[in-house]
Formats: sequence, structure tokens, C-alpha cells
Amino acid sequence: MKLQQSVYAIMDQLEASVNELTNSQFCERVDTLSGASVGQHVRHVVEMFVCLKEGYITGIVNYEKRKRDVEIETSKETAISVMTTIKAGLENENRQLVLEAGFDENSHEVNRIPTNYFREIAYNLEHAIHHMALIKIGICQISKIQLPEGYGVASSTIKYRKESQVHS
Repeated sequence: MKLQQSVYAIMDQLEASVNELTNSQFCERVDTLSGASVGQHVRHVVEMFVCLKEGYITGIVNYEKRKRDVEIETSKETAISVMTTIKAGLENENRQLVLEAGFDENSHEVNRIPTNYFREIAYNLEHAIHHMALIKIGICQISKIQLPEGYGVASSTIKYRKESQVHS
């Protein structure tokens, strides 16, 4: 399976779960998410992909400088629209990029790290899955939606669990 196909599958899962929530649930603050909403986590996930798309054009990816669009976290329709745009724009050729990041809240020094488009897609995929684990916790607190098995679980963990069952 191509890397992009894995992103499509994860985005489809995320989109389906968001689609089942009411907009009020999407925006509801959840204590177990430190007061964040499902919408805020969704915004964070999709903005990372948007930032990568913009970085692909300029050659420089800086996730710290991404736009934080409140409309994405407060409107599930906007969030779904952005996910659709992300899926439609993934089929770029691999190319060299530079990742800019500070990694230190007490300094303005910027690190410039060589990377490439496929590596950043892989990072964003794993990052999305991590946040989907948190989103799952939030969804379970605010709704009765049944999420698919494996929602918010890394593919390597799913494979490991399947192999462990076979050898048990």
C-alpha cells in the first residue's frame, strides 16, 4: 500500500467519525482532553497536512508557524472540507525539503533539518494516528458513536496484535 493510501484511509476514518458528531459535540470541551475539544484535535491534525502542502511549494516546512484556523475546530463541515482537500492534494512527487523548528520554548533559534516530502507525510500520518487516539477518548466521553476497531492505533500495533493472537 502506498504511503498516500494509508493517509487516505486514516483521513476517511477521521472524517467518518467527525461526520457522526453533532457540531455541538465537535466543539464541546472535554475534561479528559485537558479541556480541549475533539474539534481542536482535528484542527491540529489537518493543519499539519496543510502546512506540509504549503511547505512542499516553498521547500521549507515549519509546523510551528502554521495557521491556527478556529473555523476548522468550530465547524465540522469546514474540517471535513479541509480533509477532502488534503486527500486530493497528496499525490506529489517526493522531493527534498527543509524542516524548520525551534524545539525550545525559551529560544528563538531555528533548527534547519534536511527532510523530504515522503518522510513528512509519514510523520503526519503517525501524528494523525496519535491524535486520533486522543480524539477517540474525547468521542467516547461525549457520544455513543461506535468507532471502528483500530481507530487511533498504529498499523504496526495492529499487525503485532494480530500476530500475537495467531501465536497464542
